Amino acid sequence: MKTDSLKIIDFIFSICFFSIGPAGQRRGSYMTRKRAFSGCRAIALALGICLLLCAAAARIASADVVDRIVAVVNDDIILLSDLKERLRPYIEKLEAMGYPPEQEQQMLEKMKKDFLDRLIEERLTDQQVKSKGISVSENEVDMTIERLKQMQSLTDEAFEKGLESEGLTMEQYRKQLREQLLRSKLLDYEVKSKIVVTEEDIQKYYEKNIEEFGGEKKYHLRNIVMRVPPFADEDEKLAVRRRMEAVYQKLQQGADFAEMSRRYSESSLAADGGDLGFFKLTEMAPEFRRVLAEKNAGSFTPILDTSQGYQIFYVEEIVTTTPKALEEVRAEIQNRLYQQRVDEGFDAWLEDLRSRSYVKVIQ
Repeated sequence: MKTDSLKIIDFIFSICFFSIGPAGQRRGSYMTRKRAFSGCRAIALALGICLLLCAAAARIASADVVDRIVAVVNDDIILLSDLKERLRPYIEKLEAMGYPPEQEQQMLEKMKKDFLDRLIEERLTDQQVKSKGISVSENEVDMTIERLKQMQSLTDEAFEKGLESEGLTMEQYRKQLREQLLRSKLLDYEVKSKIVVTEEDIQKYYEKNIEEFGGEKKYHLRNIVMRVPPFADEDEKLAVRRRMEAVYQKLQQGADFAEMSRRYSESSLAADGGDLGFFKLTEMAPEFRRVLAEKNAGSFTPILDTSQGYQIFYVEEIVTTTPKALEEVRAEIQNRLYQQRVDEGFDAWLEDLRSRSYVKVIQ
């Protein structure tokens, strides 16, 4: 059974062909007739295509456009409806946050861009999954669901209610999970299988980041605070500064810092002599960090103008913690390096894949 398009072409072709005349009345050489035949066939094909395009255009013009293509990824397309479906739960959450309309629109535009990029990446990886013949069995999906339920201590009923709250059926969830497992297998094949973390890598990381595993300084601090009233004028600020200078002078003369804090500090910790406890330098604000890094135990800082008012800090003691041995943290370092390289390797692989692919975003 011929399609409508073929019938149209055949009809036009037959008209052109028979206009030459019956076979017994044709004039001219064989080559002349052959050229005429070929020309008619080309005309018929062109006219047929034109008719089909006109008909298609008429149908499109008469219908309301409810969807459109937002991206082309090699031989695949991403529709606006695909993007909207992915965005739907996040848009609902965004609308519930009550941002001003202009800010909400800006956030929505960024979300659209980010999610479209993610959909493009998924199409690219899905194409690679298909081309490499990677598959996931129903049993693998079942086992993954069971592990997830065990990890979260969920019954079948609780698990399905959780899916329902996210607007998913079990069938939809299984489809999503299958896609994730396929991509994970692709990641194993393309990236993870090529990553090696050597003993030298672990040793270098340990030596470079020794502070993460102990072996760093901790400062036991006390402070004296004098508050500056909100919206204070220059005279009021100067009066507070002079009171603090009087305390600073007494400290220089040998007064006990904890006692001076109990008497003059306007902090809630004044009763404890302004005891702040232990801090790493990395936990302090940059302006405090620079000053305290130069101090030894038993010394105090100059008067500092801070957001809380005028302050003086006292370094009661400095404790250097003992670092953990390399053997204690070897596995942790190996995992960190491995995961870091997986992330970097996947980003590089995906960037290379995208550069080798045809990707067109349609605004």
